[in-house]
Amino acid sequence: MTTSSVSPAQSSDFAELSRQVKHVGLLERRYGYYAVRITANLLLFAAGVLAFVLLGDSWWQLLTAAFFAVVLVQFAFVGHDAGHRQIFWSRRTNDVVGRAHGALTGISYRWWVGKHNRHHANPNHEDDDPDIDIPALAFSQDQARRKRGVFRWVAKHQAVLFFPLLLTEAVMLRIASVQAVLRREVASARSEAVLLGAHIVGYLTAVFLVLSPLKAVLFIAVHQGLMGVYLGCAFAPNHKGMPMPARGEKLDFLRKQVTTSRNVAGGRWVDFLLGGLNHQIEHHLFPTMPRPNLRRARAIVRDFCDRHGIEYVQCGLIRSYAWVLHHLHAVGAPLRQPAAGG
Repeated sequence: MTTSSVSPAQSSDFAELSRQVKHVGLLERRYGYYAVRITANLLLFAAGVLAFVLLGDSWWQLLTAAFFAVVLVQFAFVGHDAGHRQIFWSRRTNDVVGRAHGALTGISYRWWVGKHNRHHANPNHEDDDPDIDIPALAFSQDQARRKRGVFRWVAKHQAVLFFPLLLTEAVMLRIASVQAVLRREVASARSEAVLLGAHIVGYLTAVFLVLSPLKAVLFIAVHQGLMGVYLGCAFAPNHKGMPMPARGEKLDFLRKQVTTSRNVAGGRWVDFLLGGLNHQIEHHLFPTMPRPNLRRARAIVRDFCDRHGIEYVQCGLIRSYAWVLHHLHAVGAPLRQPAAGG
């Protein structure tokens, strides 16, 4: 077990950085931005519904399915921001927005917030971060060695299988949501059950009412598969392949969040594509900071880290995926080695 102590100077570093960020107003709410973003998403969703109705029982609906995959991930990004209280000062008002977006995407907002908060508290920690406790993947060689059965075979080839596995991500999130609600592991389980049930019934009714059975099944497959890939591609670059704190290792808040996170470089199109999650370091340091302020915070945080000798990792989008795949391939290496005496 590795242990280390946090010096008083290290503990005060984040307070100094926080003062700089607050001084320039980067923690202030951005009501206008979110009003425009939410309105635009609703208009896109309404346009998709209109196209779905007008096209009727047509193979062109597969394009509509792809369109809905993109739009609903944008809804998920807003739900993410609400869960972090980035939109309003009031937790209750954020929760209203978050639960509405969860109902539209078909994911339990209460379940996701609890899971995501645990991730933020201990990013990339093998014992405490639920985002690296995934049955089909291993993020350390110890995890890989513990896999059994089909999961062991998947971990062995996980770099090759990573993107195909993302096709199931949206469905797995929905299944986990339903399981958590049925087990009453979330607050307001009854209302969460009503919202999830309304989504499932409304979704399946609309699809099978408008489309023939074969087209309906393919519509669902395309929609859910592409939504899963998009979600996975937005979240995977953030921490996968970054250092994983050892058991018992003590890090101050600033270093724990910065050294386990990776930023993705790029213009505002990357901000839109990844929902601001490309500013992962800044987001982990200041989770309540409104999304549009993260880009402005980047220069402040990077300069601070440079002056204090804290490694700040940033790379391009394609490079980030290559980094993830290289890490997954290396983690699965022990499983690809021939057995001793074989």
